[in-house]
Amino acid sequence: MSEPNPYADGEYKWGPGQQGGAPGSPAYGYPQDATPGYGYPQTPPPYQPTLPGGVPVPPQHGPVGGGAPVLSLGDITVVGDQIITPAGNMPLKGAVWNAMDMSRTEEKMPTVAIVLAVIFFIFCLLGLLFLLMKEKTTTGFVQVTVTSGGRHHSTMIPATGPDTIHWVMGQLNYARSLSM
Repeated sequence: MSEPNPYADGEYKWGPGQQGGAPGSPAYGYPQDATPGYGYPQTPPPYQPTLPGGVPVPPQHGPVGGGAPVLSLGDITVVGDQIITPAGNMPLKGAVWNAMDMSRTEEKMPTVAIVLAVIFFIFCLLGLLFLLMKEKTTTGFVQVTVTSGGRHHSTMIPATGPDTIHWVMGQLNYARSLSM
């Protein structure tokens, strides 16, 4: 493919080996002027201190509406009259809070119960009582969403037990009462 098109009439030639400029000049796609633009390699400016020596540094302030966090659900935190999320700050007044339970609790018979039932069935019929053993496991998440001031944020809280949704709903109802 490095050969030019044999069917061309001779006016327009392109391909490797037919660059438009002289050797050493910038190729197609690179800026032709000396000032590099956005996206092209640039030489960094030399280091210059931002403040001359002897100038006092202004005090650093915390987040706006600072104070102790009133409520925290996942990565959503209520501080003063604001809701702080990774998506940005939102006003607390008029916020809409929602929760969705996406967890499930499964109940199964553990392997130990089956083994003990078989062993003790041979010696006495009371071994069948081991089959009444049950094991509950909860998996999933509780999704909490908040919408306020034209912004929306959602977070997932891992469900550690069947009562996780009740704890989250208690926190959510407190957040709703603060939002009024």
